[in-house]
Amino acid sequence: MQMTISGHHLEVTDPIREYVTTKLSKLERHYEQITSTSVILTVDKLQQKAEATVHVSGGDLFAIAEHTDLYAAIDALTDKLDRQLIKHKEKHRGH
Repeated sequence: MQMTISGHHLEVTDPIREYVTTKLSKLERHYEQITSTSVILTVDKLQQKAEATVHVSGGDLFAIAEHTDLYAAIDALTDKLDRQLIKHKEKHRGH
C-alpha cells in the first residue's frame, strides 16, 4: 500500500509518521486490495484534524476526524475507515 502523509500548519515528524503508518497498516487486515492512502493532518488553533482518502478497487473511501489531541484524531480516523472498509468489502462480496 502506497501511503502519502502531509501536514497543513504542521510539520510531520518521524514519530507522527510512524504512528499514522502503524495505525493505517491495520486496515490491510480487513481488505487487501487497498491501492493507496492519502492522509492530511491539520492544526487549527486548539483543534487537530486528520483526514484520509483510501483508494480501493471499486471506489474511494474518505473520512475526517477532529479532536484536541492529534493522536486521538488519528485513532478516530482509523476507526471510521475500518468500519467503511468492512462495509465496502461486504457490499462487493459475491453472495
